[in-house]
Amino acid sequence: MSARTAAVSPFMTASATSLRAAGGIVAWVTTPIGKASENFRAIFGEATTAMYEEEGKQNGKATKVWHELKTDAKDIFVTKRGHSAFFPVNCSLHEQLQTKNIDTILIVGAVTNVCCGSSARDATALGYKTIMVSDALVGQSFGLHEAELATFFRCFGDVRPAKEVIALLNKNQAE
Repeated sequence: MSARTAAVSPFMTASATSLRAAGGIVAWVTTPIGKASENFRAIFGEATTAMYEEEGKQNGKATKVWHELKTDAKDIFVTKRGHSAFFPVNCSLHEQLQTKNIDTILIVGAVTNVCCGSSARDATALGYKTIMVSDALVGQSFGLHEAELATFFRCFGDVRPAKEVIALLNKNQAE
């Protein structure tokens, strides 16, 4: 979840709270861009590239979890270089989760059809059971969000609304 998350879904915080209560681990991923690639610059233009690079500087907005999200000292905090939090050499998240014997991943955050989808697919390729929490994700636009979720469900993993995920977490906690 980056500083760029414009509107925080109440399901993002509720999912994190329920996951912690069930004994799970919450991981927060930021993506500060110190120096944008030429490809990034060509796609997004000079003004957007300059904004991303400014926010990616040490202690910039993109280096912090969005202020409206509730974090905990027991949570994992990682930075990724690239779209996926599970792509080899771009992030230490996989290694940290492996030390805790995590086998299931819930994906929430921004942007459904870029970073979240990339992370979900790579997590699946690494053998994780992966669930994209449909109403705790933010896409670039209507249509792109839905298309990513449909593709992920068809080929890679599960897609469920937060209410169902939270109910499953609560059920497992009660057992």
